[in-house]
Amino acid sequence: VQLQASGGGLVQAGGSLRLSCVASGLTFSRYKMGWFRQAPGKDREFVGHISRSGGITSYADSVKGRFTISKDNAKNTVNLQMNSLKPEDTAVYYCAAGASLGSNISPPDYDYWGQGTQVTVSS
Repeated sequence: VQLQASGGGLVQAGGSLRLSCVASGLTFSRYKMGWFRQAPGKDREFVGHISRSGGITSYADSVKGRFTISKDNAKNTVNLQMNSLKPEDTAVYYCAAGASLGSNISPPDYDYWGQGTQVTVSS
């Protein structure tokens, strides 16, 4: 199984970025997908998740209304659209795939992880 995240970069506060994660080696439609981030010196934190079908999403309060997750099961891809970015959004962003039902907000809820992509928001 491989999850390849891309799309990170440097952006000014108020700007937008779109992260993508392409999965291979798994039946993508059977997995929920999550996005997490980790800033230097901090624990990995939940950003949002999308259900297997793509019909249900959830977000951390810190990104709600600014970030949107979408899933394309035909292309084995999950996207994270990030708008109105803030300096505190600076982190390495990870996509993850999970087969289990139930909780979606903790790293142990996911089975496979991508390598991460750096997002830096300047003030």
